[in-house]
Formats: sequence, structure tokens, C-alpha cells
Amino acid sequence: MFDSIPSHYLLIGTTILAAVMGTLALFVRLRAQKKPVSAKKILIPPIAMSSGALMFLFEEFRVAPLQILEAVSVGLIFSTILIATSRFEVREGAIYMKQSKAFPFILVGLLIFRIIMKMLFADSFDVGELAGMFFILAFAMLLPWRIGMLIKYKKLEKSHIVA
Repeated sequence: MFDSIPSHYLLIGTTILAAVMGTLALFVRLRAQKKPVSAKKILIPPIAMSSGALMFLFEEFRVAPLQILEAVSVGLIFSTILIATSRFEVREGAIYMKQSKAFPFILVGLLIFRIIMKMLFADSFDVGELAGMFFILAFAMLLPWRIGMLIKYKKLEKSHIVA
């Protein structure tokens, strides 16, 4: 599928795309903190992202079991940071994400980490294989984080009468 495109072009293109997507995610998350949260809004991102697993239908994106374990482990480590820094507050009878000064730094740090790891491993792994590993890492980070957020949200919702 990618055989006709030189690997360094794929590396540059996917790195630029990752930077753009990361910046977009940062602005979307910061904007979302100004609106009330709901269980639906918490669960939509991992459900929407799960469709990306269709990439594994193509041989280029498949990864070895050990690489899956490594990517999931790193994703789980990052998710614990996000779970620990995600907080809610009740304002005007609704539940909002509490502004976290750490969140933009965490997200930018994750983006920089991803780009550095991609540069380091670009010679060791095929670009498609790297994409598969980063998808697994991101999903292994996003899913537990959102489940943790949902649990915190439900506890706060039970303890406060929310409009």
C-alpha cells in the first residue's frame, strides 16, 4: 500500500499530521471544558476511536504480540496521569471538567513523546507498524481515562442533584 512512497516522506507527513491532530485535540479539549459534561460526552471519544481498529485489517498495520503489550503498557501509564489530573466541579447545577493547568502540558508532552519515539523507531519499524503501535497506545490511554472519568462523573452526579 505504501511501497511506492519513500519512508522518509511517510515519516515527515505522519509527524506533521500528528502535530496538527494533537494541536486540534488540545483546542477541542480546552473548549469542551467550558461546557457541561455528560456521560455521553465522556464515552463518545473511545467509541468513535474504536473504528480506527479497522486499520488492522491491512497487513501493513499489524503488530507482534510483544509490541501490543508494550504499547498497551505505555498507554496505561499515561492514562493514570490523565485520570489523576481529571477533575469535575458542579457549577450552576451542571457538572463541568475542572480546568487543569497540567492538562495542556500533559497533552503537549504526549505529542512530543510520540514524535520523538516515532523518530527513534522509524528505522527499526515499518511506518504502518508504527502507526498500529501508536493507535494501540492511544486507545490504551484513552479508554481507561474515559472509564475513570465516567466513574468520577457518576459519583459526583449521585452526590449532587444536577439539573
